[in-house]
Amino acid sequence: MLSLLRRRPGAQEPAAVSPVENPSSSAMLHEAIRSISGRASSMGREAAEVRGVIDDTTQSAQRSAQAVSALARRVQEITESQQAIGQVTQDSLGAVDRARDAVEGVGQEVVAIVSTLRQVADAAGGITQIALQTRLVAFNASVEAKRAGEAGRGFGVVADAVKDLAGKVEASSKQIMSTVAELNARIESLAAEIRAEPGQAAQGAFHRALGEVQAGVARISTAADGSRAICGDLGERMAGIEREIAGTGAALDVAMKRSESFLRVSEQLIETVSQCGIETEDTPYIQAAQQAAAQISQLLENSLRTGVATMADLFDEAYQPIAGSSPAQHTTRFVGLADRLFPQVQEHALTISPKVVYCIAVDRNGYVATHNQKYCQPQRAGDVVWNTANSRWRRIFNDRTGLASARNERPFLLQTYRRDMGGGNFIIMKEAAAPIVVDGRHWGGLRLAFQF
Repeated sequence: MLSLLRRRPGAQEPAAVSPVENPSSSAMLHEAIRSISGRASSMGREAAEVRGVIDDTTQSAQRSAQAVSALARRVQEITESQQAIGQVTQDSLGAVDRARDAVEGVGQEVVAIVSTLRQVADAAGGITQIALQTRLVAFNASVEAKRAGEAGRGFGVVADAVKDLAGKVEASSKQIMSTVAELNARIESLAAEIRAEPGQAAQGAFHRALGEVQAGVARISTAADGSRAICGDLGERMAGIEREIAGTGAALDVAMKRSESFLRVSEQLIETVSQCGIETEDTPYIQAAQQAAAQISQLLENSLRTGVATMADLFDEAYQPIAGSSPAQHTTRFVGLADRLFPQVQEHALTISPKVVYCIAVDRNGYVATHNQKYCQPQRAGDVVWNTANSRWRRIFNDRTGLASARNERPFLLQTYRRDMGGGNFIIMKEAAAPIVVDGRHWGGLRLAFQF
């Protein structure tokens, strides 16, 4: 009897009811129990809706947490890259300074070269003067030799040779001076390009280029520092968001557990009402589930006795994945037997009422070897939404409702849950489940789902 009907401690004994009043009281009691059943059913429906919404929100929060975590990792990677950029720019600035020092050293060497070339030019000028004087002396000697006649002929030849040689030395010296002057001009130009005079506004082109490079590198370093600071602030904010999402997830977990308890209370209340022997709107479905479970049990036991299958076949848990299936499908050693035996029971259960959505036999792990025929459609490649709704056979449904029905060993189990039809579509249903037993061993459960 319902605990609600038990007498509270200290309460007075109710007055005796005359036999005439019993039929009316019994009718009122039945009506009250049916009302409780209806209210419990509505409460279960709302609880299932709330639980489903919380579950959706939890999954959304988990996806958001994963996205934020991935973004935080990217921000950290950017920060590390900016730190590397900062280090490279500092190294570049050092390299520019070293290049400037090296160029200034080259400039000093260039100045020394210019000085040496000037000395060469001076020496060449001296040689030119000596050659000129030598030519003049040789000319005078040649004149004197001619005056001496035959006696001065040999001396005249020497004097002419000296004059010619002096001319060549003079010409060579002038060429040296010209070349030195041209080289000096070029070196002076180079020196002007690389010269760096302290306090001088107009610097050489090379130093101007180095200055521009240094300024550009400095701007890069400043930008990297600013970006690094922004990323640091963003990282702190991301960490705060992660903490908030984690807090939200924890709160949703608590809410999920509370909604689970709320849903369980409603289911227990419905089950208690059903056990009172008073027929409710759920009674026909509970009885149909128990009858179908008994029929499946009988069919499996017959297969054992006739040698069609063994216990090892029926209790095979080595689920083999079907390649390319999405959602994932599997096969076992008893799928062929299920395809032959189960439809006759499962399809008949659909005719009980238009409210019946499906009737399936599942093993103790929630595996559906064969579903109702309308849900045994071959999968379409790449169409997960359609497959989720229409190809529900060869699949393992190990969610809360699926496992509870598969592993229930009581006479029946009545649950309220939200069924995922794919593509974000859900429907709220009730499910009556009864255990399937093969030669005294619990094989699984018969799940019969129906609409409110």
